[in-house]
Amino acid sequence: MGMSLQRGGRGYMAEINVTPFVDVMLVLLIIFMVTAPMLTQGVDVDLPKTRSVRTLPAGTDHLVLSVQKDGGIFLDEYSVPFDDLQQHLQNLVVSQKKQLYLRADKEVPYGIVVKVMGEIKSVGIEKLGIVAESSESKVPGGQAGESDPAKTKKPN
Repeated sequence: MGMSLQRGGRGYMAEINVTPFVDVMLVLLIIFMVTAPMLTQGVDVDLPKTRSVRTLPAGTDHLVLSVQKDGGIFLDEYSVPFDDLQQHLQNLVVSQKKQLYLRADKEVPYGIVVKVMGEIKSVGIEKLGIVAESSESKVPGGQAGESDPAKTKKPN
């Protein structure tokens, strides 16, 4: 069990029982697997619905620019004032060569979306993904991190 005699009976050899350690590690693994998708919820945006969408790629090689219906602008989960948007895009997207996706609430006025897209274009970002939600979605709100992942439509 915990100790056993060595050959010749000269002493005890301590053995570590790893079963409780493995049990604890498996429980922690399950806890992290369940809670990790909830941590990447993001900014609350009511996305427009469309038929033709693809899933937003997983990984860290992209950033998401969100525009809320009250006009708030977020780069991933961090609030960015409109006046500082160009500088943040230059530092975080262009210099690190990341893909940018735009998530705009369906109630945001078209003029604000065009203004934000103008700032994106003026920094030198040529490829911009537009995030939308599938029209067949059964999850109300359809936010990223829920059972129906956020969808995106990429321009060619």
